[in-house]
Amino acid sequence: MHLTYECVKFKNKISFMMKWKGLMVLALISCSIIVSAFYPSYNFKEKESMILNAVLNYLDVLHFKPVDIDDKFSEEAFDQYVQTIDPQKRFLLQSEVDQMSIYKDQIDDQARLRSFEFFDASVVIINGSHARAKKIYKEVINSDLETDLDEYIELDSDKRTFSKDENALKDQWRRIITYDLINRMNRKIEAQEKAAEEKDKTDGVDPEAEMEIDVEDSKTMERKLEMDSEIDEPKTVEEIKEESIEAIKKSYETWFKALNKDRRSDKFERYVNAMTHLFDPHSDYLNPKEKKDFDIRMGGKLEGIGARLSSSDEMTKVNEIIPGGPAWKGKELEVDDLITAVRQEQGEALNIVGMRLDDVVQKIRGNKGTIVYLTVKKPDGNIVEITIERDEVIIDEGFAKSLILDMPGTIEKIGYIRLPKFYSSFEREGGNSCAKDVEQEIKKLKEVGISGMILDLRGNGGGSLPDVIDMTGLFIKDGPVVQVKPRNKEAYVYEDEDSEVHYDGPLVVMVNQFSASASEILAAALQDYKRAILVGSPSTFGKGTVQRFVDLDRAYRDESNLKPLGNLKITMQKFYRIDGGSTQLKGVESDIILPNNYQFIETGEKDYDHALQWTEISPVEYSQEIYVVENVASLNESSQARVSKNDKFQKILENAERLKKNSEETKYQLDLESFASLRKKREKESEKYKGLYDDKIPNFVVSNLEVDKVLIQSDSSRIARNEDWIEGIEKDFYLEEVMNILKDMKALEN
Repeated sequence: MHLTYECVKFKNKISFMMKWKGLMVLALISCSIIVSAFYPSYNFKEKESMILNAVLNYLDVLHFKPVDIDDKFSEEAFDQYVQTIDPQKRFLLQSEVDQMSIYKDQIDDQARLRSFEFFDASVVIINGSHARAKKIYKEVINSDLETDLDEYIELDSDKRTFSKDENALKDQWRRIITYDLINRMNRKIEAQEKAAEEKDKTDGVDPEAEMEIDVEDSKTMERKLEMDSEIDEPKTVEEIKEESIEAIKKSYETWFKALNKDRRSDKFERYVNAMTHLFDPHSDYLNPKEKKDFDIRMGGKLEGIGARLSSSDEMTKVNEIIPGGPAWKGKELEVDDLITAVRQEQGEALNIVGMRLDDVVQKIRGNKGTIVYLTVKKPDGNIVEITIERDEVIIDEGFAKSLILDMPGTIEKIGYIRLPKFYSSFEREGGNSCAKDVEQEIKKLKEVGISGMILDLRGNGGGSLPDVIDMTGLFIKDGPVVQVKPRNKEAYVYEDEDSEVHYDGPLVVMVNQFSASASEILAAALQDYKRAILVGSPSTFGKGTVQRFVDLDRAYRDESNLKPLGNLKITMQKFYRIDGGSTQLKGVESDIILPNNYQFIETGEKDYDHALQWTEISPVEYSQEIYVVENVASLNESSQARVSKNDKFQKILENAERLKKNSEETKYQLDLESFASLRKKREKESEKYKGLYDDKIPNFVVSNLEVDKVLIQSDSSRIARNEDWIEGIEKDFYLEEVMNILKDMKALEN
């Protein structure tokens, strides 16, 4: 049964829900959802009650596969919540978990009655456990910590249990801090040993020749002098221990300060999402700020000052100035500046020292054309007020871009397009669209006469559904792209209705285990059409579900003083390939598998709790004659033959087995000597796998399109980013194999 929370009496809730469910109207406009719930107007006093009420109602009515909100749900929500509030088991005692467990089968009833008895009790216990942990930490860090113990620590929190009493918890903290201490000490000792080795290497160098080299690079000289100083006065183990303890103290002081800033609203969001994640791992409640951040990530732009910030000892620090943004144009705000106060056009300066970073960001962001005044402490201690006019900031690192790849004598003029995500600002006009951007990159590549194309979707986590439909259409004449099945309804088909083909030549799509969602739709469609060869990991991520945002404010006509309530990201549909199979859980299998470091470690959707299952529906009719990939088996056989003889790929396979083995070893002895020995053993094992990505591929030429060079040369930061990108491509031996696959594809054309 599914609950509706407007009813007080359990017997009346089902009939009430069925009556109102018939009045629910769902409309999809521009790939976003507008939901009208037609609930009676209740003047709830508690914002939390309004949020939870709306969240559970929408999940019940709109989720693709709703779950019964009953005692079983309540018990699972309890376990999920406890796991969320103390994942490492370093705060709660087992007795406190037992104390909360009296509510284990009551969460559903309390939600129905708009009661927060369990949540309120948990907040008291959590706050108390944080205070106790801080007290225990101080006792432990100021005690005589030994680093030669015949004891072990379990690093896999799933294998730990909650401490039975405060003494056991203190012992757990002692092990955690001791492990941290041993780890830090070992790193410092290793660094000191390596510095000594480097000095020994330079002792035999001719002094005049060494001086000539060092003078050319002042940074090298500075580092050399620093290294010599370190070696002249090597630190003892006790000195290293003292330094490491001080570093731990500083780190934990910062951590506990951040923990103290954890608000009731933060805990409430975790409480709500302990319930939403029982429906599936992608259904989430987002507060208004989180929804805004999501839109920024999707659209690649925001209105603000164009600076990335971080917290540093209760101060807000400037980490990066985004090229082309307002701060970049003003030239006054700089990296490492500390922002101490924010003033709007109207009002006094607000001291932001000690304020949460997300609150600071909200104060600094604002609409285009408005002014913000920042009080800034410069690295030299000087205090200044900087005036910045907010503007649109384009975050271009995630946008589509292209190159020309050549292997002279083997294959030349291959167009390469890198797409980090399927971005869209969801605006009808003037918004960013990855499909439009890829279309432009294809146009530029065709103008220089490319002989083949690579579309790189490695690590692309997905994004805009309309854009993936349009992008698939760039490579086919027209036809179905993906089936989308709503709850309890027949699947409907999204089609490319544009008959224009923007690229009709040989195509390879590169994927890996982190290519997800929209990436999988595109890869699956092009594979089903036999339009492209998929190359990469055994399968993609396996996220075959569709999420929509529901504005919780729509559930209530009044209570405007408590709004905004936030948004619910809810799984409402599933993707199905045009051949009828789902991309959910299984992902899309590559036509040609290339070894990767995580090949034997389980990743992706199947690693999530409560993931929706793989299912299958009827296929739809589809065909295309633009470019049909034949002889896939032959292409795969040729590729595997090359891979088996490629030393780098074979080392990747060996390393994957090593990483799998190491990932299963989660218990470590709290002894510095044993830890160092294990580290050295693993370091020695890893030596043969180092440098795999350091060398440029012989006979591999990477170049920018001439038409792009004007923009690239427009500022030094663009030049630097472009040089880094090209350097990485020149070392990517996966691309070398893909170029060989394209050569085979072209050979089979004749």
